[in-house]
Amino acid sequence: MYTPNPIDTSKVELPKELLRLTEKIAENVHDIWAIGRIAGGWTYGETRDDAKKTTPCLVAYDELPESEKEYDRNTALETLKMIVALGYEIKKSDAADA
Repeated sequence: MYTPNPIDTSKVELPKELLRLTEKIAENVHDIWAIGRIAGGWTYGETRDDAKKTTPCLVAYDELPESEKEYDRNTALETLKMIVALGYEIKKSDAADA
């Protein structure tokens, strides 16, 4: 039986700069997911239908229901916290502004 064992990020507090990244990462996570779905033959549909390969989530991130955005935000947030928990540092380079 599979027992999930994620890295404990409960004590990680992210600086404000990284918290601001969460929404951008969440949007990118959605876009990557959508590319995969489209490549797999999925299309937009008002209801999810695995047999017909339709899903209402094949829309721009800002058009998603809040519950779907929360799922992507949580993925982004927990990924950032895991990186920090493992001892890595994330910093924005000056070249990123160019």
